[in-house]
Amino acid sequence: MSDRNFKCAIEAILFASGDSVSTDRIATALELTKKEAEKLTEELMAEYMAAQRGITIIKLDGAYQMVSVKEYAKEIRTVMDLRRNTPLSQAALEVLAVIAYNQPVTKAFVEQVRGVDCSGVIGSLTTKDLIEEKGRLELPGRPLIYGTTENFLRCFSLSSIDDLPDPPEKVNPDGETEEETTEEDNGQLSIFDAQQNDEVITATAEEIVAEATSD
Repeated sequence: MSDRNFKCAIEAILFASGDSVSTDRIATALELTKKEAEKLTEELMAEYMAAQRGITIIKLDGAYQMVSVKEYAKEIRTVMDLRRNTPLSQAALEVLAVIAYNQPVTKAFVEQVRGVDCSGVIGSLTTKDLIEEKGRLELPGRPLIYGTTENFLRCFSLSSIDDLPDPPEKVNPDGETEEETTEEDNGQLSIFDAQQNDEVITATAEEIVAEATSD
């Protein structure tokens, strides 16, 4: 098969799957090495971006997915009759920030950072598929630990958790700049605040539209 035929095959695989497909699965299906499959898929991604189509290919932590371009979310909502959901609350954004930057973490850790009960917020973020259970700690009571999901990466336009921006810096009383810590922030984490970092998209449930932008 030529490179063009391989790319067409990858395109067909991603389109038919709907969900993300790992590089390993693509390589196995096409009898390629993982490196070859990744190279061809990355080239296909670049072709879609250059063509400025209504659909594109994104990378999600070692996997690839064909999605609609976010600029057309409004039209997609209209056609699919999707209702606009309520934006995530400030509390939800704060909990999401704590988990994203410290994962995997327990509910107790999140509550220690924020100083308030977070059961309801964690449940809501889990329902929205932004966080998920990642197992249990080998400690008395075996508490659950949480981390972000692939949907979190998709909603924030991240290829992997390593692409998260560095936490903002703050100035201490001595006038020296120090790295922002989650322990002393009075519950006002601004990691996902677009006013603090223009490169970060403030997460809102209405922009997630998972069904519309993932298939």
